[in-house]
Amino acid sequence: MQIRRWMLAAVAALLCAAGELYWVWQSGAAQPAQGEFIQYVNFNIPSRVLREAMDEDCRREGEISWISILAGLASENGAQWDAYHAGDAAEMAQRLEQGENVEENTYFSYYQQAYQAVLGGLLGDFAEEQQTEDSGAVWDYQYGLKAFLPIASGFDFSDSDDFGARRTYGYSRPHLGHDMMGLTGTPIVAVESGTVAMLGWNQYGGWRVGIRSNDGKRYWYYAHLRKDRPYAEGLEEGDTVTAGEVIGYMGRSGYSATENVNNIETPHLHIGLELIFDESQFESDNEIWVDIYPIMQLLREHRSVCTRDENGEYTRASEFLEAGT
Repeated sequence: MQIRRWMLAAVAALLCAAGELYWVWQSGAAQPAQGEFIQYVNFNIPSRVLREAMDEDCRREGEISWISILAGLASENGAQWDAYHAGDAAEMAQRLEQGENVEENTYFSYYQQAYQAVLGGLLGDFAEEQQTEDSGAVWDYQYGLKAFLPIASGFDFSDSDDFGARRTYGYSRPHLGHDMMGLTGTPIVAVESGTVAMLGWNQYGGWRVGIRSNDGKRYWYYAHLRKDRPYAEGLEEGDTVTAGEVIGYMGRSGYSATENVNNIETPHLHIGLELIFDESQFESDNEIWVDIYPIMQLLREHRSVCTRDENGEYTRASEFLEAGT
């Protein structure tokens, strides 16, 4: 089932309490005027809440969207998740199933749009190729989690919630991503399907890949890839990649205006998620980067199995298809 489209609604300008979400819609028109779009999102939903909402969605195969469940909860608790109790997601799902119109709650539309932008590509219909005992293959059609941890299955890593930590190379700034520490050469896979929007050297990120999601709302940024052989063989800008596909290899490149330099002390993947509600936000001074640590926790048990060929290249072990592709 397709997650139902979220509705736009007119709202007054709102600034929530510190650490909350705010909108920038200024008019009372039924539809937002040109230039009115979300400019800030603080994604603070704990992984346990994400998992419970996801489980309710999967039990109903998308009839009740986890995004609507989360938006309903946030509109009632002000996105103060410390007050969340086990079972709250199930209760909200039941209320939605019974036809309660929680969309009338103040700020529901805002949270719906914000959470749709963050989570829109993670759940849905997909099929994976499964090998049979007679060396054949069949397609296993499922509804559920169709995004993957960016570290391929079988490779160790460590991480912590480091979003907002200070960085000083070039200038003092907050860390607008998530670091996953591991070994040089660890295969890095696409979290979700999309199009390679950027490929090449950046003095802060070293060798990096930027991938836009199919709905255009998310820009996934994978940085500090391996020196000399950073990318999956043949990867180019404009390529379409599928969730779980190998896109590159962990390294420690970056912190240099000179290409192909290892100035990062410890091998790791820097992965970041930028939200794009309007194209004017992309590659601008108004970028929205969110803390994806809860998402990475959710994806820990959903990892892409990859195989290595005689040239040292890794590729996904089985084919993967999403609905609509």
